[in-house]
Amino acid sequence: MTANASIDGPDWIARWQQVARRIRVPLGFLAAGLYVFELLRRAPQPAAVLWSLALVLPGVWLRAYASGYVKKNRELTVTGPYAHTRNPLYLGSMLIAAGFAVALQSWALAAVLAVGFALIYIPVIASEERFLRATFAGFDDYCRRVPRLLPRLTPARQQGEGGRFSLQLYLRHREYNAAIGAALLYACLLLLRPTVEALVHRVR
Repeated sequence: MTANASIDGPDWIARWQQVARRIRVPLGFLAAGLYVFELLRRAPQPAAVLWSLALVLPGVWLRAYASGYVKKNRELTVTGPYAHTRNPLYLGSMLIAAGFAVALQSWALAAVLAVGFALIYIPVIASEERFLRATFAGFDDYCRRVPRLLPRLTPARQQGEGGRFSLQLYLRHREYNAAIGAALLYACLLLLRPTVEALVHRVR
């Protein structure tokens, strides 16, 4: 699919969005349960945990960086990471999820996350693109220059003065929660299994 292609079929998008809303929470619980199960089933390998940082840290950084630029529903954001990809927040989430699948070396978790992202993010992106196209006259031109998800290496040229990262926007969007969540998941990787084993040993 090209960068300016439109995933804009109203009928199937509406149906898909209904499905996504229904499965989003159950799928989240399924992924969390599978994460804990896989963690308890086998100890994470230090090398895999270290490799996961190569995905998780850029993902957390990208979400933080993007949140300092985006002004939701007020203007079309085309600077910062948005000059490389139209959806840096979702790309950051995907990197984080992939990183934790690598940390556990779990194909099952990776499959659940991949299906979840496809079922939820595709209709969400389609809905957002319809809104942006109807709201901002320059959206189609922006789509022609910037890919939907996989980033271009060089930033697309923008007309006029570019926006700058805003710490106030970052805090307003509470994007620090992504860093906190990642830290908690790494704490689980390091501490959950030893804690459970110690409790089981004590009971015995």
